Amino acid sequence: MSAAASWIEKTPGVQGGEACIRATRHTVWGLAEWQRLGLSDARILEHHPDLSTADLEAAWNYAARHPDEIDAAIRANAVQ
Repeated sequence: MSAAASWIEKTPGVQGGEACIRATRHTVWGLAEWQRLGLSDARILEHHPDLSTADLEAAWNYAARHPDEIDAAIRANAVQ
């Protein structure tokens, strides 16, 4: 398993079992949604100093490999 693959965890009981940056409650879909809304990596890191550039790279790689999962999670969590 690569380091990037191990960077993402799905843990039952944590954020509904959604893919998260390891040892955090930051979901990949949430980060991907911010990116789609136009937030830069620098802006995301400014608001979440507990994340690193490597965390975001792992999230972007995961999102690119699992677009259907990420799109479904964004839709499921959209505020109506």
